Amino acid sequence: MTIAFIHNDRAFLPEIEAYASFFSAYPGITTIVRKQNALPNPPADVEWFFMGTHVTRKKNTTVVHEYASASIPPFATLKNAIKKNINCLPDYRIFYSDYVRRQFDFGDGIPYGLRSHGIRNNETVSQKTEKRYDFIYAGSIDARRGTDVLLDCFARGNLRDRTLLVLSKNYAQTALRFAAHKNICFKGPVPYREVYSYIDQCRYAINFMPDIKPFNKQVSAKFLDYAACGIPVISSGYEWIKEFERVYGGRYFYLEPDLSNFTWERISAFFYAAPDLREWTWEKQIEKSGITSFLQKRFPGIAFTENSNKNG
Repeated sequence: MTIAFIHNDRAFLPEIEAYASFFSAYPGITTIVRKQNALPNPPADVEWFFMGTHVTRKKNTTVVHEYASASIPPFATLKNAIKKNINCLPDYRIFYSDYVRRQFDFGDGIPYGLRSHGIRNNETVSQKTEKRYDFIYAGSIDARRGTDVLLDCFARGNLRDRTLLVLSKNYAQTALRFAAHKNICFKGPVPYREVYSYIDQCRYAINFMPDIKPFNKQVSAKFLDYAACGIPVISSGYEWIKEFERVYGGRYFYLEPDLSNFTWERISAFFYAAPDLREWTWEKQIEKSGITSFLQKRFPGIAFTENSNKNG
């Protein structure tokens, strides 16, 4: 069986590496990754689309649609409705969370599962790694996230004498605006398997998220990667992370909306604690989605033995 993971190259998709590692460990499964409109277009038994749009499907191919997020404003409801109505029908859907599923509300009887971001369960973080940077921000610096306000703290604000590593993609214009500030370093994109090594080079991690839908309702992938590395986390205070702290523990420094408490003295004096991440490995998240049971029924020759895969 060949699984083709198909994406539009617009977002960070660490799950593709995780999926490829997970499925390739099973005998009889081959994985390929390609952009949605790229040529050539090799045949596959399963075409797994990270949505987006997917209007026309191939015959005799099993199709999976994965929705990592709901649409963002403006006109988020309209955008969701358009995607809902123009996309072809898949054989299985995966949603990043139940919140994302409810935004689309397909109601067409197609089976689905939920799969959140995972952490690498074979990762060991060295406590002796040299700390080259004071802070790391990993993830999108899209203007809709308001990250320029955060960067200003290091350019002209309380932390202008501290170093920040920005691990992102498509950051050329932002890097140009902050080029005069040598304490802000832009890198990336980097393969997902290398992200943890960069996090480990930093003293503190920043989870900066606007407190607006859909951002404040959805799982923060970069927060989970930070937590997996055991690094102290500084975060915006918003709905998802507050609920995560309630359920899984940990203790994080919450920023005031105007960032007035974002000072070296305040964050250095804070007592941080790590959460319980035992349920957040990639292996457990993928199995929880129900996709292995679905594929087992479609392809009886493939044996998905529970917990036989250890790559996470």
